[in-house]
Amino acid sequence: MIKHTEEFKQEAVRIALTSGLPRDRVASDLGIGKSTLGKWVSQYRHSDLGSAPQADLARENERLRLENRVLREEEREVLKKATQLFASQKP
Repeated sequence: MIKHTEEFKQEAVRIALTSGLPRDRVASDLGIGKSTLGKWVSQYRHSDLGSAPQADLARENERLRLENRVLREEEREVLKKATQLFASQKP
């Protein structure tokens, strides 16, 4: 069992609450279970996770990084399928 730091847990909760992505997607991207993320959200929801002046910029930056990662994964899947399609066609 992996023991995550408090900082990791709080960051995961912040991403889950601010990214606009479904929680199962956030949990998958972070390599944790959906139920684990749900427990952390319940635990940390009421704490002040983003009171720093740069918090909005940091949240937007993290959201964009996560979105970029998701889009790259989807792009790879499309390219794999296209490669398979072209490989299966006989000249």
